[in-house]
Amino acid sequence: QVQLVESGGGLVQPGGSLRLSCAASVTMFSIYTMGWYRQAPGKQRELVAGITNGRNTNYADSVKGRFTISRDNAAKTVYLQMNSLKPEDTAVYYCNARRMQMNYWGQGTQVTVSS
Repeated sequence: QVQLVESGGGLVQPGGSLRLSCAASVTMFSIYTMGWYRQAPGKQRELVAGITNGRNTNYADSVKGRFTISRDNAAKTVYLQMNSLKPEDTAVYYCNARRMQMNYWGQGTQVTVSS
């Protein structure tokens, strides 16, 4: 069983930055594709950014150039650096780990962008 614990969310003004972290309790973290998803009230959960075990990355169009996903396999942690935050980035952000048929979620961390 994989446990994912997110941290780093909070309230930030438009244009500000936050760094989310997701610590994984798993034996072979490096083999998992990791991702960050978000869900705003009344909306479906959507992929924000993903990073493979080969460190290939992909981003939602809405965050390209502003968000950066990275991973530290030794620390079993994935990060999401969020810059130039906008009110529309407000959502609960979830960490995801997947490999083949295995798919795990964290409990989520709230990000609120407001003045």
